[in-house]
Amino acid sequence: MADMNINVDAVWNGGVEGNGSLKAEYLDTKIAIPTSLGGSGNGANPKEVLVAAVTTCYTAILTSVLEKKELPVDELKVNTEATISNDGFEIIHYPEVILSADASDEQVQTAQRATEEAEEVCEVGNMLKKADVEIKVLGKVLMD
Repeated sequence: MADMNINVDAVWNGGVEGNGSLKAEYLDTKIAIPTSLGGSGNGANPKEVLVAAVTTCYTAILTSVLEKKELPVDELKVNTEATISNDGFEIIHYPEVILSADASDEQVQTAQRATEEAEEVCEVGNMLKKADVEIKVLGKVLMD
């Protein structure tokens, strides 16, 4: 992979109950400490930002894999859920790949395999796995 430089600026106002902003080249979002931890809850919390990062990585990789396999994709949706507890941190991606109505059975199977392949290649997910985060994919492939 080529070297990549990323610059993110954070600004915070108002102590624990305050909020702030997080800005990068194509990211501009409010951040806050969750109300459950005494914060205002008026913005994304760090764990939401982390889950959003792994979802973005997975979705981008899946898009690339599907395109390289020249599959007739009409639409791609990814819902990601994270469960964070004292017992661990689990992330489940629920991709839904919608192929054109004339897709073959082989293309449907290839798209299903692609949902798993993308998770194995996602660098953000792989970094999280090194920190004992469990990541699963429960994908479905449908035809339009």
